[in-house]
Amino acid sequence: MKSATLPSVRIEAALREEIEQALNEGESLSAFVETSVRESLRRRLDQSEFVKRGIASLQSARKSGKTISADTALRKLEDRLDKAKAARARKGRTAG
Repeated sequence: MKSATLPSVRIEAALREEIEQALNEGESLSAFVETSVRESLRRRLDQSEFVKRGIASLQSARKSGKTISADTALRKLEDRLDKAKAARARKGRTAG
């Protein structure tokens, strides 16, 4: 596979200095940029897939009629959080 180059990007000198200071030992600026681009691309693809799944789930719920209100969903999540906090507090008391 042929390699290609990314377009040059102008940045402030201060930003370049920060990046260079953050490089790992033996890491080049080019390697850092490539890694950053790959990670950004992966995040965008993951986000896009997440949104697609969410839209499909919403359409499915509307079609089936099996939905719950936001208030009910939040209440259930708050109850789960309260139970988890209580369990952690009990565990902390018995560990000491």
